[in-house]
Amino acid sequence: MTSTYPLENKVAVITGASRGIGRAIAEVLAHQGADVVCGDRLDKQAEETASQIAAATGRRTSGCLVDVADHASTKNFIECAIEEFGKVDILVNNAGITRDNLLLRIDEPDWDVVLNVNLKGAYNCCKAVLRPMMKQRYGRIVNITSVVGLSGNAGQTNYAASKAGLIGFTKSLAKEVGSRNITVNAVAPGYITTVLTDVLSEEYKQAAIKATPMGRLGTPEDIAHAVAFLVSDQASFITGQVLSVDGGMVMM
Repeated sequence: MTSTYPLENKVAVITGASRGIGRAIAEVLAHQGADVVCGDRLDKQAEETASQIAAATGRRTSGCLVDVADHASTKNFIECAIEEFGKVDILVNNAGITRDNLLLRIDEPDWDVVLNVNLKGAYNCCKAVLRPMMKQRYGRIVNITSVVGLSGNAGQTNYAASKAGLIGFTKSLAKEVGSRNITVNAVAPGYITTVLTDVLSEEYKQAAIKATPMGRLGTPEDIAHAVAFLVSDQASFITGQVLSVDGGMVMM
């Protein structure tokens, strides 16, 4: 029999949780019964998000400042979550940025910051949370990658490299920690309506819709529900996988 709140008594940590996909994930996991720690580069936004989710769901929440590209910051972030909630059961590495341009025009700082946030950020967070998860012999890690990491995209060599790297990272870590009852999976969103895609031209959006068999852009909630499944007990025998939530845009 399935619980009404399948994530009850679980503690979930989500990075980049103040808006878009990250916020939707935090909201859905809280509605499923999890206590939620919202991490963001701006502590005020993280605190506001956590407060709003608590009011809407009745779950315990916390909003914390974290720079995922900084090892000390992520270590402190996870330690604070464990100190406040006693444990971390679920980690969702969602924080990500873009600095789009053709490779000939990408300067070194724009290359480095995308790789540091999108890829090194997952390393930093996983590194901080793994030992506690291994000790409790339970953990669910979901990395938010992108269909661009599977198919590539002109003007996004830095972003695609970071997201493709995240896929290899996911599969490798899954093999390292599976015996400790820790699953590691990735969700690859297609074109989702967020602030990152709001800046795209209408022509570009229509081209994306045309390339999507479902005939629409995705929503943050589409991604959040996929994450909720992967961190649930119903997905306990799924690890090292990449779940594309893209309306059929990239079929592997």
